[in-house]
Amino acid sequence: MAEQKVQEQIILEFSKTLEMFDLSPSEAKLFSLLYIEGKPMTLDEMADWLGKSKTSVSNGIRSLLDLNLVERVWIKGIRKDLYQAEDNLYHKFMSNFIHKWLEAMKRQKNSLMEINKDLSNIKNKHELPDRLKSMIDFHHNLEKTFKGLKSS
Repeated sequence: MAEQKVQEQIILEFSKTLEMFDLSPSEAKLFSLLYIEGKPMTLDEMADWLGKSKTSVSNGIRSLLDLNLVERVWIKGIRKDLYQAEDNLYHKFMSNFIHKWLEAMKRQKNSLMEINKDLSNIKNKHELPDRLKSMIDFHHNLEKTFKGLKSS
């Protein structure tokens, strides 16, 4: 098998894992390409390699920059923008993943707590307060678990 074919397979397989971290398939392939290349690349190089438009690659890079998964680099004598993937895969992806989960859990738990306050005005609540308390506890336990992961 030619080296590029092997690279394509690696990129395809690794991008499936990255999609589980809420990256689009295109963003996951873009990150995988940058990571496997291990050197800075221009938008044109990435677009050519992936068979995508420069605009599509530019949008994907912007998203990856926002997530701190890639960085813009400068090399003397090269006028085009260059981008490279962050090296510490586990730390970067887990930090982003845990941060997203903690923010989402905080929002959801606060919403459920607000609903719980409103329930005090309702008669014939049946099992709602117990179920709602269980849901709030569930979010609290998730939050505790993810905070524990964050500090390890």
